[in-house]
Amino acid sequence: MINALKYELRQIISGKSQVRHGTIIQSAASYLRNCPTTSQANPNAKHFKKEEAKSLETFISNSGLWLYEIDLSQYVSEGAEQKVYLKDSSLVVKLNDSIYYNSWQDYFHNLLLHNFFFEDTAYRLLGFTKQDGVLYAVVEQAFVTITTNTNLNDVTAFLTSNGFENNRNNDYIHRELGIILEDLHDENVLTRNGVLYFIDTVFYLTRDFWL
Repeated sequence: MINALKYELRQIISGKSQVRHGTIIQSAASYLRNCPTTSQANPNAKHFKKEEAKSLETFISNSGLWLYEIDLSQYVSEGAEQKVYLKDSSLVVKLNDSIYYNSWQDYFHNLLLHNFFFEDTAYRLLGFTKQDGVLYAVVEQAFVTITTNTNLNDVTAFLTSNGFENNRNNDYIHRELGIILEDLHDENVLTRNGVLYFIDTVFYLTRDFWL
């Protein structure tokens, strides 16, 4: 069963299988994966991400994905990785500069994994924008109203039942799948009517994912 799940996730990451709202995300990831500038470079190299961003901007221009008019009047909050704005009563818009990731491709993998595991709060990649020279992905997500504060023990119990192990603080790892899931504090997992909603996840793939 684990092997079948890992195979399905690999197919999604490689763009060979569908996932909710995955088309544009998979196209962007595929472009970077196949772009000579980034595919042969070391993601840990000092200037890798800057060069990757240049390649991504070419993809954005060729695909018509620049967003020039975004309503940012209804500010909600922001953290180290993103800015959040209310779009309407059911949706929020988030601007993310991929700061938590070594590469933009890793960020796109995170979106795909989130959309697979947490379909009810799936990200829709609307396009990209630049602010003060910084490139941001613009994503749309369901707005979740909370009915009670999240009990982190419930988060641990839910993830443990799905094969994830709590390895430190609010971070988890699924050793069989080769997936890390981090930063699941009570502002990133909300509770509505007894149901957990994962709204901000940080997924990473380990080397074991590809074995």
